[in-house]
Amino acid sequence: MVLELYLDLLSQPCRAIYIFAKKNGIPFQMQTVDLRKGEHLSDAFAQVNPMMKVPAMKDNDFTLGESVAILLYLTHKYKVPDHWYPQDLQARARVDEYLAWQHTALRRSCLRALWHKVMFPVFLGERVPPETLAATLAELDVNLRVLEDKFLQDKAFLVGPHISLADLVAITELMHVVAALSLKGIPSWLRGTIELRQRWERSSSVRPMRSSSRLRTLLLPTPS
Repeated sequence: MVLELYLDLLSQPCRAIYIFAKKNGIPFQMQTVDLRKGEHLSDAFAQVNPMMKVPAMKDNDFTLGESVAILLYLTHKYKVPDHWYPQDLQARARVDEYLAWQHTALRRSCLRALWHKVMFPVFLGERVPPETLAATLAELDVNLRVLEDKFLQDKAFLVGPHISLADLVAITELMHVVAALSLKGIPSWLRGTIELRQRWERSSSVRPMRSSSRLRTLLLPTPS
């Protein structure tokens, strides 16, 4: 049977899995789970993922939830280029380190920024107190500092000279913030990873790019 991926591409982790599978030519059947219609709460979907969250995966009789677990499963099962999840012990540990950190750090602050900047005021018509938005952007600032100073540093990509799962997971989070804050410029690392997304069906590799400017300067509004 064909691998089934249960996704809603409005979800950042779902997009990471979709891009990874497409880029690496992994055959799969996409099962769209519309979060806005509450399809993730249905009894049918609960048979795939009792936690009722996307993404989820079904490989014959084996089911799996959680985006990082699914990405690692696909990496191990299919023959993908080594740079995604390196065989080198220390390089792989760096990818693992980022994936462990981001879930309760960058992902959390990006989601909060999206909701407080766009979702609540624009789509739900709910006012967000200025002090709440300021605290949210301050938290995002802290995590962007960690992303750049601890992980990216002066490297082409987050863990070295080549793109990895860490970069893919990061870009799907940051693109929501880029859109929400109406940015006019993005750093070269971000451009390099976006290039991968735009060319996922091509066979050519992404060329490493150096970060030429600070992420947080571009991702956060200038104080008035």
